[in-house]
Amino acid sequence: MQNKINLETRIGIKGILLTSAILILLLISFVLFGDPLDNWTNSFFQSEPSNLIASLVIGSLLSIDVIAPVPSSILSTAGGYFLGFIGGTIISLVGMTISCLIGYWIGAKFGRAAVLRLVDTKEISGFESLQKKYGDWIIIISRSVPLLAETSVLFAGIGRMKFNRFISMVTISNLGISMVYAAVGLIRRILIHFCLLLQLL
Repeated sequence: MQNKINLETRIGIKGILLTSAILILLLISFVLFGDPLDNWTNSFFQSEPSNLIASLVIGSLLSIDVIAPVPSSILSTAGGYFLGFIGGTIISLVGMTISCLIGYWIGAKFGRAAVLRLVDTKEISGFESLQKKYGDWIIIISRSVPLLAETSVLFAGIGRMKFNRFISMVTISNLGISMVYAAVGLIRRILIHFCLLLQLL
């Protein structure tokens, strides 16, 4: 029993260290590239792109959110603004889900090797059992939290969370988030048009 507690404690400490390292890398990317990308995104959408171009840009940028400092909330809201509620929801859902799949693949493909340098095989097994036990709720809760959202999908891959469960959880979470942002974007467009009409009266 004592060995099990010590094992979980070591896994917890090393898991925190690994999480901290990932968060630091993500924070560095946000500091270096966050503002320029935000500025470019804002100027792009001020140019009133066509639906096709808007869809391609929004979907493409959201799909690399796990590895780049993408302003996902702005992009998803812009989806609702330019493409309407249904179109904005779909393009946001697809882009965010692709990003989750990329993160899961990175974690599964490369994360395990990094973890093995910090912990032994027995500890890895314990970490994976904890991931299977709490991973689905962590995925759902963290999807709307910057940085934690990216970290959670990487750890889902590292912990080899069952893929069917993973894709179900991220799809449900991404759908809810996409619907909210698309609705906000659509409401913003309606309000802007309403204000313009009032000015003409």
